[in-house]
Amino acid sequence: QVQLVESGGGLVQAGGSLRLSCAASGHSFSSYAMGWFRQSPGKEREFIALSSGSGHSTTYGDSAKGRFTISRDNAKNTVYLQMNSLKPEDTAVYYCAAATWFRSRPDEYAYWGQGTQVTVSS
Repeated sequence: QVQLVESGGGLVQAGGSLRLSCAASGHSFSSYAMGWFRQSPGKEREFIALSSGSGHSTTYGDSAKGRFTISRDNAKNTVYLQMNSLKPEDTAVYYCAAATWFRSRPDEYAYWGQGTQVTVSS
């Protein structure tokens, strides 16, 4: 069992930056791939970024490439999402999730946080 708690969301102007954090409790954090997803009203949950358990492998969704960076600190049981050059279309609730395998589909993830709101003003 893994519990996930996101933080770091908020209101930012277009072009600004935010760093989201996701703190995990439970056992064997480093054995889980960790993903970030987002969802805005009326849209499906969108894959943003994924880190392997060690952090050595990462992959990104198209909307995140070149602007967002996922990282993790296994000693702190925390995964981060650094978001730069934010755009109004990045406005959404951002979720972190844990999976056994290195996958980008939401249905592959067994554990989810409650989400943190990110709002980007123009």
